[in-house]
Amino acid sequence: MKYGMRTPSLKKSISARTTGRAKRAIKRAIIPGYGKKGMGWIRNPKRAAYNKIYHKTTFRFIDIFK
Repeated sequence: MKYGMRTPSLKKSISARTTGRAKRAIKRAIIPGYGKKGMGWIRNPKRAAYNKIYHKTTFRFIDIFK
């Protein structure tokens, strides 16, 4: 498990801000329950647990200046 600052990636940052919105809108319209709170724990509890711990033990580069 990683502790401390996450490695910044310009490519991933741009990708997350552009392509994701359209995909999420389509999935939300088609798949019932997509994007609802708590669905990660139902579909894949191991990944959900890892992500929860990861996001609590790491921080972004920008958070240093806040």
